[in-house]
Amino acid sequence: MISSCPICGHQVLTAELERHANSHFDDDEVQRDMELAQLAMAAELSTSTVVDVPQHSKRPFPNDDSLAQGASSSIVRGPSPYENVLYEQISCLVGAQVRSKIQRIEAGVMNLLRSCLESEGGSSTSIISGHVDHHQSLSSEDKGWGCGWRNIQMMSSHLLRQRPETREVLFGGCGFVPDIPSLQRWLEIAWDKGFDAVGARHFDSKIYGVKKWIGTSECVTLLRSFGVRARIVDFDSTESSSLQGKSGKRVCGPMDKYLIKTNPLPRSSSLELSQEDAENMRGQQVLVDWVWNYFSSKRADVLHNSKNVIISDKTPLYFQHQGHSRTIVGIQKQKGNRGSQDRYNLLVLDPGHRTADLERSLTTKKGWPRLLKRGVHTLRKPQYQLCYVDPGIANSEETEQLKTIDSILIRF
Repeated sequence: MISSCPICGHQVLTAELERHANSHFDDDEVQRDMELAQLAMAAELSTSTVVDVPQHSKRPFPNDDSLAQGASSSIVRGPSPYENVLYEQISCLVGAQVRSKIQRIEAGVMNLLRSCLESEGGSSTSIISGHVDHHQSLSSEDKGWGCGWRNIQMMSSHLLRQRPETREVLFGGCGFVPDIPSLQRWLEIAWDKGFDAVGARHFDSKIYGVKKWIGTSECVTLLRSFGVRARIVDFDSTESSSLQGKSGKRVCGPMDKYLIKTNPLPRSSSLELSQEDAENMRGQQVLVDWVWNYFSSKRADVLHNSKNVIISDKTPLYFQHQGHSRTIVGIQKQKGNRGSQDRYNLLVLDPGHRTADLERSLTTKKGWPRLLKRGVHTLRKPQYQLCYVDPGIANSEETEQLKTIDSILIRF
């Protein structure tokens, strides 16, 4: 069967289409494009009067209309040869990227979760995000290494549905969540734009087709490259710390330290919490309190409010810890009895779970707490990292600042 390449329009065998399309991104192709761009620029400079355009007005996106402004009296110098190549890469990727395939839950996973929370007895209050699609890791594609990419997909599904201003810019305005190979291409472009130079050096600016773990820094880098105001918060109980930045901010490394494999903390064999466990719980409560305050913030708009479930406009949280990452889609507070302390449960979507199992348990209202609820006693790691997204799209000046990946450090 013959198919047309979405990039160049050439007719190729369908079986060879993906390889052919990917070849447009190869280094040799980029080098040829660079040489052509340099020749064209040399010809233009030899025949034209040139005025510099301020750096902040040169946006590395296709269909940039800023270059046409102020060109009535003299010829304005357009993007550099390198930027021209970057424009072409982006334009090609916008047309060639592939929609991520997921198992659709007809009622929506968040609607089913809300129904289960509302049906629970007792004096509890739950606050959850709006729309989120569950993206599961597949044994044939990314099992064992792709959890970070799946959490990026889950967060993106929310941003595309709930935030119109983000939908217009995310992934070139395509309106859908791309598959992992396409996301890998977007991350490489983010590095080429100058985002997270440390991370780019670590990966040698190449991630496409690589089965390596990524972390919160890569999630933030990818989102920020579209002007999305993604932020990182570190929770650290260890004595050592990474490089400290200004205003208590810590500069994040190329891969978050939470991905380093070490021996897991031993679990107590006793049904009763040990003294060490109790100390850890008091520390991890800092993280849980932060999550509750995040979702219940007075600045958050309430999209729905039932007797015990509130739907907030807050984004879900990319939730990273040693060896794995998940997506926090909400939090539940259960009122303590007879003066006892309130209890909290994080509401979590895990890419390691099968979507079919989630749908079955939520639809039947059986076994779903085991899959989605995580109490303070389950937070046994010494370090955690969260990513969230503030509203709005950054302007060119702010985008330059967002190229340095830093975080707010909270000790417990």
